[in-house]
Amino acid sequence: MAENTAVDKTDPANASGAVLRPGRAADPVPATPESALNAAQRTAALQADDDQGPNAESGSEQPGAQESQDRTAETGSENPDIEQALAESRQRKLRLMLRQCDRVLLMDFNLLAMSDWPDNYQMAAARRSRDLWIFSALLAATFFLSGLTGFVPAWVAGGGFGAFVIILLLGVPFIRRIYTSSPSYMDLIIRRQRMLRDARKHAAHLEGKDGLIWQCARMAEYNPTLRHTRFSELLRLSEQRVLPRYLTRREHVRLYLIYLLEAEKAYGKVQQAFFDGNQDAIDRGWQAVAAVPEDRA
Repeated sequence: MAENTAVDKTDPANASGAVLRPGRAADPVPATPESALNAAQRTAALQADDDQGPNAESGSEQPGAQESQDRTAETGSENPDIEQALAESRQRKLRLMLRQCDRVLLMDFNLLAMSDWPDNYQMAAARRSRDLWIFSALLAATFFLSGLTGFVPAWVAGGGFGAFVIILLLGVPFIRRIYTSSPSYMDLIIRRQRMLRDARKHAAHLEGKDGLIWQCARMAEYNPTLRHTRFSELLRLSEQRVLPRYLTRREHVRLYLIYLLEAEKAYGKVQQAFFDGNQDAIDRGWQAVAAVPEDRA
């Protein structure tokens, strides 16, 4: 049509014979074969996309869903193995605690409590009796020596000498027990030293070569009292294997006894937890987990 228009414009004959009717719509441009083919192809492609759109989306989601299902199945199959490994690790930890702190069961409460320890009142009374005995002996000796110098009569000096001898004899232990049952100041001191020495020997027996209470500190999970700061010095000395030699006072021994009592409580809880875990492993058929504690050294 464009060519015809150009020809009409250049050819005067055609220009004079062409008549345009008013009010007629312009003729549409005829479609070429190539453009019609492209339109048909685009229409077919859009219809194919509309028909296959949901299927394509579902197809793209299927591999991810399948992968998620496979992962879930794999995790579910591994859970028993993970639980068994965790149970075995927990049982091994509890068994180690029991083995390291089992010597706490050998504790002799009466030996460490020192219930017969002479109190301060007994010590003060015995000290007063001792001072009175010494004063009487010195007074009798003074009268005797004064008689030798001539300051007092001879019979007074003789009496002073007799009294001095009698007072000295009353200080002899087996004679003193004849007229009194109360212990002397020296007896009380010897008793204190003996009780403290026995307590230190027992602590050395409990501590052994590797130390005891610093290993029992691992059971603080079952008894938080073991974390108290007042036990920190004992734990440090026990870890250094020198604790018994530093138990030089009754207060130190009593503090050591308190820690052993708290460790004994924690030991009972750890033992019960171990037995419960062992029974649970037997119920589930985990033979590797259901093991008995090792023999005590």
